Amino acid sequence: MRVLTNLFLKVTVSSVVLTAPAVIDGSPNAGGSLLGKEAESPYASSVVIKHYIDHLKIWPVHAYVDRKSMVMSFPYITPAASVSPAILTAPAKSVASATSVASATSVGSATASSSATSIEKKVAVSKAAAAPIIASGWTKSVALRRLLRESDYIYDAMGLEREGLSQTAFEYAWRGYHNLLKRGSIRKRSVLSVIDFSQSSSEKRMYVIDIRHRRLLYRTYVAHGQNSGAEYAETFSNEPESFKSSLGFYVTRTTYFGKNGLSLRLDGVDNGYNDRAMSRNIVLHGCSYVGDDYLDNFGATGTSLGCPALPSAISGPIIRAVRGGSCLFIYHPTQEYLDHSTVINE
Repeated sequence: MRVLTNLFLKVTVSSVVLTAPAVIDGSPNAGGSLLGKEAESPYASSVVIKHYIDHLKIWPVHAYVDRKSMVMSFPYITPAASVSPAILTAPAKSVASATSVASATSVGSATASSSATSIEKKVAVSKAAAAPIIASGWTKSVALRRLLRESDYIYDAMGLEREGLSQTAFEYAWRGYHNLLKRGSIRKRSVLSVIDFSQSSSEKRMYVIDIRHRRLLYRTYVAHGQNSGAEYAETFSNEPESFKSSLGFYVTRTTYFGKNGLSLRLDGVDNGYNDRAMSRNIVLHGCSYVGDDYLDNFGATGTSLGCPALPSAISGPIIRAVRGGSCLFIYHPTQEYLDHSTVINE
């Protein structure tokens, strides 16, 4: 009698635990109702519990209670490495073959059974091999969401929209900046510079941001390469003598004095897009054809031979602020680059 009583209590408690979230949430069919804006539910919904019970190899994650992110909150993870169609269809063929041969001889049946067992082993090995890929993809997804939340917060807190910087440009800059931090490529972590080539050259489209103190240090004009376009930069190149600007992430290096005065060497770290910057002598420097005076006299900003050139009056302070291993990002909404940049998409 005591054994039966204990068994009954265990079943009752288990039922309460499994159904409690649905009772608390109040909507078991919809996966729970809204508990509060931006809040995170401490319980998984009944939908999650049901999926977890029915599919033991599926990993549920924390649920966000707002409906917009609810679907995103339950990425039931499936193997990234798919099994080939031949392997998936082979068991059915093997069964059919086994059925036809079994009527004639037991040897054929044994052969088909062995084949099916072999296929099952291959599928099991494929699933086991996919497990690390699944975990890696989930980790990257979580990290990316965190970075995007950070970039949104900083962008709003600093009022960068009022300053004219595209939020998309800043988000990509923030992603690449953190990926370069993980590589150990950045020595000066406190400064992030963004050149937004989606803007006209007659606008102040270079932004030097103090990450540590959340403030905008400089916003100024910057020229693009003469073969990249006139008022707007539209085409880009990594080739020598192209006289075009190169998109992507750079790490600032050492300064020197040249024909344009104080200049700063830029090391392109986006493979295939700007990694020839050093050999092309792409540097940050001052010039006379960029700035308010030139705009007033000629109605447009001049163009360079591929360098991001600054107004001479302010180039010195900016170069001294960013030199020594900080991150500089040249942005343009060129989808081919955004999809294939080795820095953005690590």
